[in-house]
Amino acid sequence: MKVHVEFDLTPQEFRQAMGLPDVEAFQQELMAHIRQQMEAGVEGYDPWSLMQPFLQQGMAQGVASFGHYQQMLMDMLRQADTQSDEAAHNSKRKKP
Repeated sequence: MKVHVEFDLTPQEFRQAMGLPDVEAFQQELMAHIRQQMEAGVEGYDPWSLMQPFLQQGMAQGVASFGHYQQMLMDMLRQADTQSDEAAHNSKRKKP
């Protein structure tokens, strides 16, 4: 038996459903800061140094937590696939 489920969601609705943070304000602030630095003609412009204040420990922990969340989802998908394969194999055995 196959079950297909389709969701019609916007990217924002998907992020909310998955519990992901809304980073739109962060992105806008970061881009405004970068644009300001570029327009000011800062000598030795280095995008990494502009982003460092935004990528401190809190952000790193959030990325690590998201990595664990992704791993959990992948493990669940692999387990479901394995169970599906076993069920299909068992159903073929029962046929005379």
